[in-house]
Amino acid sequence: MREATGELNMTVVVVIAVGILSVFFFAILWPNIKATFIASNKCSDAVCNKRTLKDGYVVCRYYDANGKQQGSEFECPWKG
Repeated sequence: MREATGELNMTVVVVIAVGILSVFFFAILWPNIKATFIASNKCSDAVCNKRTLKDGYVVCRYYDANGKQQGSEFECPWKG
């Protein structure tokens, strides 16, 4: 009976630890990962001005199918 209680206690500890790690991941790490992914894709779809180099960054912007600028300008790292 004592062995079963010990295993139950370890199971509870593991479940709580997984819960804490999940909350940490989804509350802190995931938003940063998602923002980095979106910014990376945003830069790969943009049109950038190669002449406006500033600390390794260039000024970029989006254009729609009609050639109109969408949104404001933003900076992306220059990838050469």
